Amino acid sequence: MPDFFDRLRAARAPDWQAYVGHRFVDALGDGALPIAAFRAYLIQDYLFLIQFARAHALAIVKSRRLADMRAAAKGVAAILERELDLHLAYCRSWGLDPDEVERMPEHRATLAYTRYVMDVGLSGDLLDLHVALAPCIVGYHEIATGLAVRPGALDPANPYAAWIAEYAGEVYGEVAAAARGQLDDLAARLLAPSRFDDVAEIFGTACRLEADFWEMGWQAG
Repeated sequence: MPDFFDRLRAARAPDWQAYVGHRFVDALGDGALPIAAFRAYLIQDYLFLIQFARAHALAIVKSRRLADMRAAAKGVAAILERELDLHLAYCRSWGLDPDEVERMPEHRATLAYTRYVMDVGLSGDLLDLHVALAPCIVGYHEIATGLAVRPGALDPANPYAAWIAEYAGEVYGEVAAAARGQLDDLAARLLAPSRFDDVAEIFGTACRLEADFWEMGWQAG
């Protein structure tokens, strides 16, 4: 039986495919992505993470149950205390100076998606917010697992093999699974049948904005 994420993906299949099937993603899999494109993506992804910490903080405000508050607080702590530093270290391995990364302005594509998430969270409920976050959190694992089975994708000759392995791996897979489970729980509690189309539109819009984020990186190459 499909979970709630699968229902959203099926309802907005063209938007989902535009995101996961973007040429940036394909080029990660075969190693053809220009290095400049990946570096531009890495910089913006760091700035993206900062805004996602704010979104998780907003989830605390929107929560009515302690379990939801604790889950959101765990997300904030993971980003602020671990993921941002790890991301800067990864940027350094690609020849990007961490101080310069932190000083870079947000691209329009970064602003568009992250502020959309915040707007959805402020105007809607906790389910709306998590639906807006889902294409990123769950989508990266779906993308990476799809790439990982391609011939040569995890070969050391592919400069993006480590990125694919990270998001396809067990640790991140648990993050994605937890996000899917939380969506199921929130939908069971908060979703009236008449709301599904509106919630699916949030999902579709987030997918389109994620595709724009890939396009931003592609154009930088």
